[in-house]
Amino acid sequence: MEAGPRILVVGDVIDDVLVRPAGPIRPDTDTVATIERRPGGSAANVAAWLGFLGASVDFVGTVHASDRDRHAGLLEAVGVTTLLLPSAEPTGTIVLLLEGEVRTMLTARGANDLTRPESVPAGLLRAAGHVHLTGYSLFASDPQGWRRLLAGAAPATSSVDPSSTAFLEEFGVDRFLATTAGVDIAFPNLDEGRLLTGGSTPDDVAAALLEHYPVVALTLGPDGVLVRTRSGPVLRLPAVRPEGGALDPTGAGDAFAAGFLERWCAGAPLADAATAGVTTASRAVAMVGARPAPAAAQ
Repeated sequence: MEAGPRILVVGDVIDDVLVRPAGPIRPDTDTVATIERRPGGSAANVAAWLGFLGASVDFVGTVHASDRDRHAGLLEAVGVTTLLLPSAEPTGTIVLLLEGEVRTMLTARGANDLTRPESVPAGLLRAAGHVHLTGYSLFASDPQGWRRLLAGAAPATSSVDPSSTAFLEEFGVDRFLATTAGVDIAFPNLDEGRLLTGGSTPDDVAAALLEHYPVVALTLGPDGVLVRTRSGPVLRLPAVRPEGGALDPTGAGDAFAAGFLERWCAGAPLADAATAGVTTASRAVAMVGARPAPAAAQ
């Protein structure tokens, strides 16, 4: 199969601080923990996995000026063509408290809130065959600007990941659906899908989302994924359990979206794209951190 078109990813880039307590957290005193710092950010994670998988991908985001070379180097090492805008604001940071299967995320968006539709050069938009956005960017600035960006990208296809139930609830469901009207693929998880639709079961949620998006890939964590279109069959794929078990679920949804898009944009059948998505997600949970390591580092 021939390589797909250029994929433009716009959005957040984050410094993840992963905290794994050795036992129950004890208030007002010390708790021994493992603390690791890794690059992250939903949009940057998708771009990194796309580049790692061999897609032609451009990424646009914003970091503190002192972090630009570091973050650009990390993305370029996995094949991403990167435009990182320098800012006086600190690079976004998330502290992820990992306690068994439970993740608590403490977020400082920082410079990410300065990534706007006008941050994207017209040349990159014209060159894109597909545009991927995350809710994090939509929540942070004028929604109509993102609508204009998507309209300016036509006839490119597009996709969106709602990103966060907390931010989505604050932003407003109706506002989000209006902002993303016309997007080709939605990548919500089940909690986000329930919030967007009021549905309960994965089938109900996916069916309701099809009123807004032609393709819905509803991720279900350890239960896999449900993929539907308005006219095709329902696809249910189980999660692929990695050898040795899952180490870290951070970024699994981003990896799924990247695996799916890399194949879908190249013209693969929907089932093949979904299979590539769950396979890539399995690779993500088998390692600590949200992004693939460069080939030379593996």
